[in-house]
Amino acid sequence: MLGYVIRRVFQSIVVLLIVGLVAFSMFRFVGDPIDNLLGQERTLEDIERLRTQLGLDEPFLVQYWNFLERAVQGDLGISYRQSRPVAEILLERAPATLELAAVSGLFAIVFGIILGIFTAIRRDGWASSVIMTVSLIGVSLPTFLIGILLIYVFAVELGWLPSFGRGEVVDLGGWTTGFLTASGLKALILPAITLGLYQMTLIMRLVRSEMLEVLRQDYIRFARARGLRDKAVNFRHALKNTLVPVITVTGLQLGSIIAFAIITETVFQWPGVGLLFINAIQFVDIPVMAAYLMLISVLFVGINLVVDLLYFAIDPRLRDERSAAGGN
Repeated sequence: MLGYVIRRVFQSIVVLLIVGLVAFSMFRFVGDPIDNLLGQERTLEDIERLRTQLGLDEPFLVQYWNFLERAVQGDLGISYRQSRPVAEILLERAPATLELAAVSGLFAIVFGIILGIFTAIRRDGWASSVIMTVSLIGVSLPTFLIGILLIYVFAVELGWLPSFGRGEVVDLGGWTTGFLTASGLKALILPAITLGLYQMTLIMRLVRSEMLEVLRQDYIRFARARGLRDKAVNFRHALKNTLVPVITVTGLQLGSIIAFAIITETVFQWPGVGLLFINAIQFVDIPVMAAYLMLISVLFVGINLVVDLLYFAIDPRLRDERSAAGGN
């Protein structure tokens, strides 16, 4: 087990370095930040002085190494646009994105599992047919279009919910939350549904598919032949084995929620790190873009690592395979 953990951690570090290198190299093609930082009356001396000050005159690999060296120490650089530490800006924006991602993930997991179980158990019922048909909307429509439709219906036509912003927030010693205000909770509903709908439909269809496969196994027939109730068979035997492969996909989808928050935050003008990244692209704010992409990479790789370890701990067949391989 320890060897497996060490190997997966090492692989995760290598992936992070490669992703960071690719992302950092792409910033060379988004424009020159000097054009946005200096006015029209700039001189060649001003350009060279600022380029030297920002370290842009260094070779590419040296710039990347300097970024990694500072990032390990918690220094993500200074924003070209705001002239403030990037770490400070991310800490200000992170609560909005994390709360939105948490609510969206909870919505996707809870409703995805419940609806997946229901459509598997009642697969021949009319309600299951309706749910499966409607779920195609969540899979087929792009996120921004779902957001616009929800805004039109619930904000414009019905006027029940706000169409943009985060509402009132409460500062809890550096962490701003909208959970404690009515306007904050109302502002969270539409973007959370928009962000979580796609993941919910994927989880629901996966749970349904796995559940149907498990219900056809011999041990399920044996359990029914023993006279066990349908509730015990479905939830004690079938569901437990259904959730093993679902854990992997669900974990990866939680990482996707944070990554796809860029689109949702743009549609709803949600003041999170996704909207910050979009604004950074417009102003060629390389330190912010680099910090954001590295943050997303760390989240993806970290979640993937945790999921792999959970999968290894839950499924005894993997442990047996590892033990057999080690014995040979």
